[in-house]
Amino acid sequence: MQKFTNHTIPVKKGDCIYLFTDGYADQFGGSEGKKYMYKRFKNLLTELSPLQMEQQGEKLSKDFENWIGSHEQVDDVCVFGIRV
Repeated sequence: MQKFTNHTIPVKKGDCIYLFTDGYADQFGGSEGKKYMYKRFKNLLTELSPLQMEQQGEKLSKDFENWIGSHEQVDDVCVFGIRV
């Protein structure tokens, strides 16, 4: 069994911290039925980060629904965000 390593990440007031499963980035959709991918997901979180947390949640849900379209959801999707 591998040992855990503790890491300290400095944060300041106003920073957003996100925890998420792979479900959002791995979802197939769009006009070509491809995966959403982590780069696109990271860019979306960066774009939404100035908004209030409730607005971020609403926009994430709408974006996901638009992306998935008529495709079947392939995995669980959980995105958890907090503002320091």
